[in-house]
Amino acid sequence: MSDTRVVWFFDFVSPFAYLQWPRVRALAARAPVTLRPVLFAGVLNHLGIKGPAEIPGKRLFTYRLVQWRAQQAKRPLRFPPGHPFNPIAALRLCIAAGTTAEAIDAIFDWIWRDGHAGDTALALAPVAARLGIDDVEAAIAAPEVKAALRTHYEAAVAAGVFGVPTLAVGGELFWGDDAHGLAEAVIDDPTLLESHEMRRLRTLPEAAVRN
Repeated sequence: MSDTRVVWFFDFVSPFAYLQWPRVRALAARAPVTLRPVLFAGVLNHLGIKGPAEIPGKRLFTYRLVQWRAQQAKRPLRFPPGHPFNPIAALRLCIAAGTTAEAIDAIFDWIWRDGHAGDTALALAPVAARLGIDDVEAAIAAPEVKAALRTHYEAAVAAGVFGVPTLAVGGELFWGDDAHGLAEAVIDDPTLLESHEMRRLRTLPEAAVRN
C-alpha cells in the first residue's frame, strides 16, 4: 500500500456511507485514514444542487437500491422514521465522542441498523450514553465541537467534495460506496490513473452544454 494521505468524508444521513463504513474501517486498520464527518446539506448548498432524496422519483429508487445493496451485502439495514433528516446532532455527537471507529459504529448502527431517529439530542441520548456522554445536549453544543464540524465542511469544499461518502486519496476523489474498490486499487497502485485512457479523460471536451 502507498503512503498517500487518505480521508473519508461522510454524513450519517447517507445510507451509502453506512454501507461503505465496514470497508473503510477495514482500510483504516491497515493504513492511516482520517475520518471527517461533514454536513452533506452544506456541500449541496455550496454547489447549488439537490441530493438524491430531494428529487421525486429518484428518492424511491435510491431507497430501494440501498435496501437491495444491504441485502446483497448481508448487512442489516432499517431506514429511520423519516428521511432525509437533519444530521447535525449526530455529526456533532460523533465529534464530541472523538470521531473514533467505535463512535461511528454506534451512531450508524443506531440510525441505520436499528432504524432509530438521529436528528435530535433526545433521540440520540441512548447511544450517547453508551459512548460515555451523559449530557448530550451540552456535548453537541460545545463551541469546539461546532467549530470542528465547520472545519470539516471547509476541508470538504477545499478538496472539491461533491457528495458523500467520498474517499479522498491524495488529490483524487472517489464518491460513493460503489467506488470503494477503485479507491483501494489507486491506494495500492497510484499509477493506475496514469494510463493513456485515464489521462485522456482529464481533458475530454464537452460536446454539448445545457443552459
